[in-house]
Amino acid sequence: MIKEQFQVANLGAPQNSGPVMSTVVNIQAETAVPDHIIWSLFNTVFFNPCCLGIVAFAYSVKSRDRKMVGDVIGAQSYASTAKCLNIGALVLGLLVTIGFIILLVLVMPTTLSAVGTGRLGGRGN
Repeated sequence: MIKEQFQVANLGAPQNSGPVMSTVVNIQAETAVPDHIIWSLFNTVFFNPCCLGIVAFAYSVKSRDRKMVGDVIGAQSYASTAKCLNIGALVLGLLVTIGFIILLVLVMPTTLSAVGTGRLGGRGN
């Protein structure tokens, strides 16, 4: 029993009564800058009207490079440009796709009815 009390006494506060020194380490929080590279790659592969997807991908890569170097302001600038280009590419790509679907819906029935009646191409028999 006496041994346990002795061990507890040793684990307590330090024996000297001098001033306690403390060290503060300031760690700079890394600012998260989204580079939109996945979105740019998606737009490059699927929605690429007027090559906006390719240009957005280039700006995304530039943003990632600036972030790796430590230039946060440059990375944010390139990322903002890539985001705007991605929005433009996505909107134009969706409009072209929807326009193409509407065109198919409006043109195909008239083409199929012309084929069924024999009025499309060829010579009359």
